[in-house]
Amino acid sequence: MKSTLSAPNRAIVAIALLVILTVVPAVAFSQAQTHRPDSYEFWPGTTYDSSIPTPAQVLGHPIGERVTSHGEIARYFEALVNAAPDQIQTAKMGATWEGRDIFYAAVGSAKNIARLPEIQAGYQALADPRATDQATADRLIADLPAVIWLGYGVHGNEISSPDAAMLTAYHLLAARGSSMITGILDNVIVLIDPLQNPDGRDRFVNHYRSTEGLIADSDRISAEHDEPWPGGRTNHYLFDLNRDWFALTQPETRGRVEALLEWYPLVFVDLHEMGGDSSYYFAPEAVPYNPHLAKHQRTNLEFFGKNNAKWFDEFGFDYFTREIFDAFYPGYGASWPAYYGAIAMTYEQASARGLSYLRGDGNVLHFRETVRHHFVASVATAETSARDRQRLLTDFYEYRKSAIAEGKSDGPRQIALSSAGDPTLTDRLAGLLAVQGVDLVRTTAAAQGCGSGSLPAGSYLIDMAQPAKRFLRNMLDDQVSMDDEFLAEQESRRARNLRDQIYDVTAWSLPLQFGVEARPCSKLIDAQAVAVEASDFDQNFVYAAASDLPRAKVAYLVPWGSRGAIRLLSGALQQGLDILSPDRSFFQRAPGSNEGDGREFPAGTLVLKTRDNPEDLHERMVALAQSSGAEVLAVDSSWVESGINWGSNQTVKLRAPRIAIAWDSPTNGLSAGATRYILERQFGYPVSIIRTQTLARSDLSRYNVLILPDSRGGYGRVLGDRGQENIQNWVRAGGTLVTFAGATNDLGEKGLDLLAVSTQKPDDIERPGSVIETEAEYLASVVPEDDRLDSVAGVLLRAEPDFEHWMSAGLASTLNILYSGSNVYEPLDLTQGNNVVRFAAADELLASGYLWAENRTLLAFKPAVMQSRAGRGQVVAFVADPTIRAYLDGLNVLMANAIFRAPAHASPVRW
Repeated sequence: MKSTLSAPNRAIVAIALLVILTVVPAVAFSQAQTHRPDSYEFWPGTTYDSSIPTPAQVLGHPIGERVTSHGEIARYFEALVNAAPDQIQTAKMGATWEGRDIFYAAVGSAKNIARLPEIQAGYQALADPRATDQATADRLIADLPAVIWLGYGVHGNEISSPDAAMLTAYHLLAARGSSMITGILDNVIVLIDPLQNPDGRDRFVNHYRSTEGLIADSDRISAEHDEPWPGGRTNHYLFDLNRDWFALTQPETRGRVEALLEWYPLVFVDLHEMGGDSSYYFAPEAVPYNPHLAKHQRTNLEFFGKNNAKWFDEFGFDYFTREIFDAFYPGYGASWPAYYGAIAMTYEQASARGLSYLRGDGNVLHFRETVRHHFVASVATAETSARDRQRLLTDFYEYRKSAIAEGKSDGPRQIALSSAGDPTLTDRLAGLLAVQGVDLVRTTAAAQGCGSGSLPAGSYLIDMAQPAKRFLRNMLDDQVSMDDEFLAEQESRRARNLRDQIYDVTAWSLPLQFGVEARPCSKLIDAQAVAVEASDFDQNFVYAAASDLPRAKVAYLVPWGSRGAIRLLSGALQQGLDILSPDRSFFQRAPGSNEGDGREFPAGTLVLKTRDNPEDLHERMVALAQSSGAEVLAVDSSWVESGINWGSNQTVKLRAPRIAIAWDSPTNGLSAGATRYILERQFGYPVSIIRTQTLARSDLSRYNVLILPDSRGGYGRVLGDRGQENIQNWVRAGGTLVTFAGATNDLGEKGLDLLAVSTQKPDDIERPGSVIETEAEYLASVVPEDDRLDSVAGVLLRAEPDFEHWMSAGLASTLNILYSGSNVYEPLDLTQGNNVVRFAAADELLASGYLWAENRTLLAFKPAVMQSRAGRGQVVAFVADPTIRAYLDGLNVLMANAIFRAPAHASPVRW
C-alpha cells in the first residue's frame, strides 16, 4: 500500500474539535503561552505553545499516569495534525489482522513539511548511485534534511515507548525558545512510528485495566504485572514482530518495510523495554557484529551513544552500553534497516509493566520515569541527526555506491535462483526479495553458464552489483560467520560452566530454509529474461503467470512436493472434491506423446478424476491453479507405464481433516501462533484452537488431527492424568497426534505414553584426577558434573528422509531443519515405529550456523521426525519445531504430510 501524506479536511477538524470540547473542560484551553504538558516536567525549563494540545487535554490524563491504548494514541496524533497541519502529517501503512490502523507521523519545520514529496524523491535518487552521479548527489546532500525513523512499541507489553512517542511529537511541535528544537525541525524530518504492534498493545492494556485497583500496585507478583497467556508481547498470530523483518509474514512488518523503502531513513531506532531491575541501554551494541555492516555504521553508533549519554548525565539517568543486544542477526528492527544503509539502533528501558514496579533494590520505578527516559533518548537522537545531517547523507550515498562496487569484485558476480525443485518456493523467495528493494529478472527460457546444468525457465537472476548487495549476501549466503575471537570466548565460557552470549539464531539462509538452489555465478550470464517488480507477486508471493490448462478426459494430476500443491489441496478439500494420492511414484505418458515419452510423478501426487467430481471440475482446477501457483496436468488415461496404479491399496483417499491446535499454557505462544498462521494463511486451511485445559475434559471425536505445539514446562502439568488419558483414547480410536519440539518430550511413558521416545545424554564426561598439573585441568575440576548438553541457539542442520515411508512423499532428498535447544532422541527400533527423517552424518550435519562439537557428535543419524501407530491412530513427532517464525518454507511439505496425508493412514471408525 502506497503511503500518502495529507492535511486533514475541514470536516475532520470540526469532528476532532467537537470531541475535544466535549471531553476536556474549557479551562484547559485558557492556559497561558507558557503552560506545560502536565505537572511532571519531562524536559525541565521548557516553555510550550498553548495552541498545541497536550496529551492530557486530548486524552484526559497526563502522560505517564495511564497506559494508553492504540485508539487513544491515534486520537492524539489526529489532534496534533488538526492543531499544526503545516508541521505534522500522518500516513497509513496498513492494518493489523484485527483491523487496527498502522500509521506514522512526519514532523518537521513548515518549510520541510511543505516539500515532503520533493524530499522523498531526493532520497530515492540518492538510493540509486547507478542513476545519480556524484555531482547530483552532492547537490542533494547539501539541500536535503536528514530523515530519521523512531519506532515505538514493537512488543505490545513494552509499554513506555508509545507514550514517549506522543510526548516526543508534542515536544517537537510545542517547545518554544529552544535552539535545539529549532535545529532539529530545520534539519530533520522525524518519522514517528508510535505503535508498531497495536494488537499486542491493546491486549496488554485490556489486561492491565481489568486488574487495576484503588492505587497502582508495585508488587511484581500482583495481577497487574502478571499477564495471562499469551501476554501482550506478540501480535494477533502471536508473532514476535521484532523477528519478522526479512520474513515479512505479518502485515505490520510488510507495511512498515514498504514505508521505509519509500523514505530510506538515515537513522532507525527501535525503542524497547527490558527487565525492571535494569536501567537504560543504548548503542553501541554488543559483539558480535554482522560482517556485512559497513565500517562507518559501527563508527556512527558512537556519535549517537555519546550524545545520548550527554543528556542522560544532564538529567541524572543511569545507562549502559555494549553488554547485550548484539548486531549479528539481520532480522531485528534494529538491524534490517542497516542493510539498505541506515544507522540502526536498539534502545532498551527497564520496564514498570504498569504504573509502578518495586525493584530488587527496594526502589519503586514509575511508569512516567520510563516514558521520560525514552523521550529524552528520542530527542537526543534527533539532535545528533540534525548536527550530523550532511555526514549521514554522505555516508548513505557512499554505502549504496560502495555496495555496487563490491558486487562487481567481492563474492559472486551474480546469483541464480533455480526453479528446479519447487518453483512456487522459488517464486516466493524472489518475491520476498523484490518487496525488500532487490533488483532481479526472471528467465523466460532455459539458460546456461552458471554452474553445472542448465537453469530452467522461471529461474531468477540477481546482479550483485546493486545497492542491495550487502542485504543479498546476508539473505542468500549459506553461512554468515561470527568473529573468531567472539566464538573462542564462547567456548571458554562453556568450559567454565558459564552461559554463552549468543543472543539469537546463528543461521537464517533463505535458500537453505526454503529448499531453493541458489547458484553463485562468477560472471553475468546471457539469458532471455524479463525484469520483475514486487507488484508481479500476490500477497502470498504467487507469481502472476497465466494458466493454460487443457480439459481432461480422465483426471487432473497435481505433482506433490510444492507449496503451490499444498495450497491447491487445501482449496480442493474445502470444496469437497474427491482426491486420491498414491504413496509411491508412478510413470505416465502425456496425452499424444510417443511411446516411452512421459513423466515420473512423485509419491503423494494428487489425482482428481473427472467422473468422481462435479461437472465443473475443469473450471475449478483452473481457478485453483491460478490462485495457488501449483502445476496441474490433464490426462486422458489412467494407464501408468510403471509404478502403482490409482486403484492400488497403496493409493489413499484424502479427506478434509478437522484440525485442532492446543492453545494456552503450557504451549509456547510463538509456536502455537506460527502453527495457526501457517495453516490458515499460508496453506489457506481453517483450524480450531482449543485451550489446553479444555482438551483435558472434552470429547475430541469430531477432530482428525490434534497438534501440540512446542511447550514450556510440559503438557502433563496442565492436562493431568485425566487429560492425558483423554488424548490417549482419542489417538487409539483413530486420531492423528502431531507434536513439535518440547511437546515431543511428553509422548514417553511418563507422559502420554504414545511413543517410545528416549532422550540421549553424553555419558562419557571425563574428569581430571586428584593431581592437577595444568590450568586447564584446574578449570575442568571446578566445573560441576552435568550430563546435559549445552543448548544451541539455532542452527540449520541437514536431514534425510526415509523414502520408503509415506510421510516422505514429495520431499527433497535433503531437508534443512532449524534446530535449537539440546534434545537428542534415540532412534526408534522397528517395533516402536519409524524414523521418518534422520539427521545427517556428523561431517555433513551442519548446513549453517555455529554448533557445539558434542551436540554435533550426538545428533548425527538421530531422528528428526518419528511416526508410530497407536491403536487405530498414530503419532507424528517432530524433534524441532517446523513452524519457527513461519520462514522454514522448505519444511512445508513435510508438515502438510503430517496434517493432510497422515489421517488417510489412520483408521478412525468414522470421518
